[in-house]
Parts: sequence; C-alpha cells; structure tokens
Amino acid sequence: MKPPIFGLKLQAFSLFLSVLCSAILFVESQTSPDDASAMLALKKSLILPESIGWSDSDPCNWNHVVCAEKRVTRIQIGRQNVQGTLPQELSSLTQLERLELQWNNISGPLPSLKGFNSLQVLMLSNNQFSSIPADLFTGMSSLTSVEIDNNPFSAWEIPESLKNASTLQNFSANSANITGKIPAFLGADEFPGLTNLHLALNNLEGELPSSFSGSQIESLWLNGQKLGGEIGVIQNMTYLKEVWLHGNGFSGPLPDFSGLKNLESLSLRDNSFTGPVPLSLVNLNSLKIVNLTNNLLQGPMPKFKESVSVDMTNDTNRFCLPQPGDCDFRVNTLLSIARSMDYPRKFSENWKGNDPCTDWFGITCNNRNITIVNFQSMGLTGTISPDFASLKSLQRLILADNNLTGTIPEELTTLPGLTKLDVSNNQLHGKVPAFRINIIVKTNGNPDIGKDKSASSSPRMTSPNTPNSGSESEGGSQKDQKKSRNWIGVVVFSVIGGIFVLCLIGLAAFCLYKSKQKRFSRVQSPNAMVVHPRHSGSENDSVKITVAGSSISVGAISETHTVSTSETGNIQMVEASNMVISIQVADFGLVRLAPEGKGSIETRIAGTFGYLAPEYAVTGRVTTKVDVFSFGVILMELITGRKALDESQPEESMHLVTWFRRMHLNKDTFGKAIDPTIDRNEETLASISTVAELAGHCCAREPYQRPDMGHAVNVLSSLVELWKPSDQCSEDIYGIDLDMSLPQALKKWQQLEGSHADSSSSSYLPSLDNTQTSIPTRPYGFAESFTSADGR
Repeated sequence: MKPPIFGLKLQAFSLFLSVLCSAILFVESQTSPDDASAMLALKKSLILPESIGWSDSDPCNWNHVVCAEKRVTRIQIGRQNVQGTLPQELSSLTQLERLELQWNNISGPLPSLKGFNSLQVLMLSNNQFSSIPADLFTGMSSLTSVEIDNNPFSAWEIPESLKNASTLQNFSANSANITGKIPAFLGADEFPGLTNLHLALNNLEGELPSSFSGSQIESLWLNGQKLGGEIGVIQNMTYLKEVWLHGNGFSGPLPDFSGLKNLESLSLRDNSFTGPVPLSLVNLNSLKIVNLTNNLLQGPMPKFKESVSVDMTNDTNRFCLPQPGDCDFRVNTLLSIARSMDYPRKFSENWKGNDPCTDWFGITCNNRNITIVNFQSMGLTGTISPDFASLKSLQRLILADNNLTGTIPEELTTLPGLTKLDVSNNQLHGKVPAFRINIIVKTNGNPDIGKDKSASSSPRMTSPNTPNSGSESEGGSQKDQKKSRNWIGVVVFSVIGGIFVLCLIGLAAFCLYKSKQKRFSRVQSPNAMVVHPRHSGSENDSVKITVAGSSISVGAISETHTVSTSETGNIQMVEASNMVISIQVADFGLVRLAPEGKGSIETRIAGTFGYLAPEYAVTGRVTTKVDVFSFGVILMELITGRKALDESQPEESMHLVTWFRRMHLNKDTFGKAIDPTIDRNEETLASISTVAELAGHCCAREPYQRPDMGHAVNVLSSLVELWKPSDQCSEDIYGIDLDMSLPQALKKWQQLEGSHADSSSSSYLPSLDNTQTSIPTRPYGFAESFTSADGR
C-alpha cells in the first residue's frame, strides 16, 4: 500500500511546486505598485470598447501598453473610440515616454503632467478636453512632439514652461483656443530644432516675433487669427517649405523671397498686403502653390510659372491691369515714391487701375500730366523719395503735417515747373537745398531742419558776448563801461578757474605717485604677470604664482605662502605653473584655484563676448562650468574656422554657438559648417563628429548640463592617441631619429653642425650632462614682466 500513498504525495508536491512557480512568475512580471494603481484608475475613468483588451490583472500585459522594468512607458490608444475622462493618478506614470490619446472622445480637464521628464510624444488632438493646466510642460525636458489640436480648451496662453522642452521639433495646437501673442521664445535660440509650428485658427494677436529669424521651422501655420504687422522676418527663415498666413490682418509690402530656396506652398490671401509682388517670389523655382487673393497688392499682375498652382481671383487686389503686363510710367513712378513710405495702406485702398489721373487719391492732373501731389495730414512715415523729380510737370508738392524723416532730396530742385514745396510739421533734418528764388518753400515745424542729424541732439550754445538786456539809446560810454566790466569778470573767472584746474592736476599727480609707490612696495605689481623659470639647480621645475592685493583667500594647487609687506594686504604665493598673476597672470580662469569646497566666486564681468557663458554674462557668478563653456566655443572655432562673434555675418549666424548648435542638428547642414581647409576622410570626420558633440555639451545653456573638464580631456585624449603624422618619416631633414631622447638628438645635431658652428654659437647649446640648463637665456629686449594687456 505504500507505493500508492507515495505516488499521491509526489503528485501533491508537484502541484505545490507548480502553483509556487506560477505565483513567483506572476509577482516577477507584475507592474510597479504606483504605475499599476494609476493604470487601474485610468481604466476605471475611461469608457473602453471590449476590443481594446484591458482585462488582464497586470497592466503591462494590456494591449496598446508598453512597459520597461515594471514601469509603464507607453500608452497608445489613439483612434480606439474611447470616451470618459483622465484621472489625476495619471501623474504617477513618471516614466511615460509616449501618451497617445488622439482621435477619441475623451473629455474633462487635462490632469497635471508636471515632472514627466521622460515624456517624448504627447498626442491629444481631436478630443473634448476642457482645459489645460498651467504647469503642463514643466519639467518635460525630453519632449520632441506635441499635438493638441481641435480641443475645446478654455482660453489659455502658451506658457513659458514650454521652454523646458528645448529639444521640441513639432508643436501643433490648431483650434485650441490659444490667446495672447506668439511667444518670442519659440525662436531659434530656445528651440533650434523646431521644424513644425502649427497654431492656426486660434485667437493670437500681435506681430510675428523677430526671434523667428534664422529658425529651422519648415512648416508654419498661423492662418485664421488676429495677427497683423509686416512679415519681413520670414525672409530670414530660409528652411521654410510651407507658410500659411491667410485670414489675418497682415499689412505692408511682401519681403524678399530669394533666400527661401525650399518654399513650396505660400498662402497669403485675405490680408492687407500692399506694394508690388516681388520678382523674387515669381521666380522661385521651388514654388508649387501660391495664394494672393483679396489683398491690396499693387503694380503689374505677376505671371508665375506654369508649374505653380495660383489662387489670385481677378479684381481682388489693386494691380494696374487685369492681366500680366507693364504699368504706365506714371504708375511706376508713384509706386516708387510710395516705396520710400513703406507703401501706405491709404494709397493702396484708393489707387487702382493704370491711369493715376482718374481719381487717384492726392493726385491732380492737367492734360494727363501730374501737376499737384497733395499728401497732407495722411500719417505718412518713411522718407521723401527723390523720384518725385521724375514727375517733370509737377507744380505743387504738399507733404505737410506727417511724420516723414530724413532730408529734402536735392533732386527736387531740378523740377522745372515747381512753384511750391510744403514739408512743414514733419521730422526732417539737414540742409535745405537751394531752390529757385521764385519757389515757395515751407519747412517750419521741423525742429532739426538746417542741421545735421548728429548736431540736432547737441546742446545749443550761446555766445558769451550776447547781451541779455539793454537799450540801443544808451550812450557809448555806458556800453564801453559794461564791456569793460564784462572783460574784467571774464579775466578774474579765468584766473580762478585756471588755479582750480592746476590744483586738481596736482592732486591727481600726487595720488598717482602714491599709488605707484604702493605698487612698487610690493613683491609684484598687482596688475602684472611675470613669466620666469626657477633656478636651474632647484629640485623641481615648478615656479610660484603670486596673487597680490586680494582680500579673497585663494587656494593653491600644492602649497600657499603669505608674505607680509610694508603696505596693508597680503601677497598669496601659489605653487603652480610659470606665472605671477594678481587677483585684480585675473579673469575667471583662476576659479580653479578657489579653496576646496567653494565652487564659485563673484567677479566683475570680464572676458570676450562670444566666449562668455550665459549665466556669467547675466549674474557675474563664476563657476568651473563657465570655463567649460568657453572651451566649447574654442572647439567650435577649431571645427568651423569661424570667430566666436563675427559681426560681418548675417544676424542669424553672427553668434557661433547658436549657429553651430543649429547646424549640428542636421548632418547635411553640419557638413557645410566644417572648415573647408580641413582634409576630410573617414577617420577625420569621425573625430570631428566626436569633438562637435563634445563642443555642443560644453556649450549647453544650463551649467549643470555641461561636463567637467576632466571629461573633456578624456574625450579628446582618446582622439590624440589615434592621431598619426601625415608623413610617416622616422627622421627629419637633419637625419635625427624621432625616437631618440632629447640629449641624444642634441648630440647628433651637434655632430652634424659641428663643422659650421663657431665657438660663440655653442653657448646657446645646453650641456648634455645636465638637461636642467637647457633653458636658453632671455634674449635681449625681452621684458622682465608683462601685463595682460601685452598678450591681447
């Protein structure tokens, strides 16, 4: 009977092991408690179709959910016919990388996602969310794509917390009830990688930010809002492929499109643009779609290429002809005049057709010749165009009561029939040209007329001999007495003033003398830096750094001595390098000598712009990461062959760091940024890529994002080990083996040159028995010391 019992026991034990293993496996695969709780709350608050498959007890086993190391990293339930709301517990999913809820019917407020520093993609478009939390983007440093289109949010403005997401590439918030202005921080400096910016059909107002200049935005949607002003900034957005600005209140002339080599779609309809359509747009090879209907565009109707789809309904602009063709000479002249005034909207609204003598605002003709131009009180800005001189029949030119600047053009004096010029009550300056004597010229009400612009801001001087009062009936003797008294007063005042000035000069000289005495009484001038070696017989070759005249205790690399002087203050002797540097070679480079435990000191702002880290330029607070930033700029200079700050470049590429970061984002553009003098091969390009990546980290905006210099040394030292001379020759032109020690090489060189060297020249050669004497004597004329100014 024992075998059956034993068999039962064995089966029971096997069953126990099976259950235990299953339990262990279940526990091992279970989602972390916080994430599991958040996912269960999400499941409870949503109305899910059965097909979604969220029935397992472990959320990591749910369809459309991805986990890594027991943490939920992806929720991808877009287009699943989901309803309901989002719970506050969602904020516990701090390792979430993708949250995709687009094209559902989820409603209610969007919960706070503050601190989601792993979140890369946020897709909430086409739902019924009612509001956005103010801290939505706080801490989202990994965010690359945001799509929140078509949601009935309550009115909100794009928060500054979005600046945390400096890696953002796509931001789409069409029909999202955004108010306020387009934030300036959406430009190239804060978001160098932003390529898609879609903010259409909101309630934005104001102008296009000037910070957009130089950005890498390729698709810009801003249509259907309250935006206005001119759009000149887009001529510097050279990466643009798609621009939708229709349905706004933009005005002024169209910009130069010659730099937009990739532009394919341009929609400008339903605005108030003025002036002619530029040829740079008409001749753009990349253009495929253009929409100009319902504006105030002037001049000849443009004729685009056959490959371009054009929306330009007839009679919805102010072109001179209903079909492409040249305008009348008078029309061209008046448009040229309007150009200097930035094509005023009032002209565009009232100038239509090809004959300016048929009711054109401000124009009067006689026998089809323009005889009177009256632009009085029209709120004009800009300058007076010299092209007025082309209207040879002009008799009266009235430009009074506007805000015109500049000078009166000399060309106006050539008008043969001119009888009156009225430019009163403007902001003109400069000399009035010499018109004929029979011409009435009115210039009153221009404060600076007759003066150069530079002189207009100078204080007015009156002659000291101009009398303030008196009567012409006074006798000659009384006038002479007054003059005499005046001269006596002038002489006395001059003498007293001269003595006072001499006293001031003497006092300044005395102070300067005492100051120099105080400096020379110290071991070293506080503004000087001396380079000199120790005695050759010393046990080591290190040389002391003297830091003088400082109340700040500066730590030393190896040892610090304090030497008292006859003057107040201490002299700090620092064992490091071959220099004597005063704290007053101080620049921020000396921060490395700060006492241990103190990572920063405050100094007055010093250094070359272009190399300064942002936090140092703003606060004057120095850390070791300031030097790291400057080192990164130097690496960028080595790679590109460009200056840190090059004012000869366009504004968007003037600052090397900003331009370099933008170029480095794209492999194609970065290839153009490499110095063309560098010999490119596979190994060189690999090294450049490594150094470029290091330079980018060194120049990170925030100090904590920059590496230590030790890391930089490690990265670069690995490249040095790979470097080989371009010519693998073991001997130089003197036949010296490069593998020799220095004394051996010198001995061989002496042997080779012995027949040519005389006894005097041998004094320059060091003894081969004692290499410490290999330092040559200082050449004649080499200064005992030099200041920092000598090295600039």
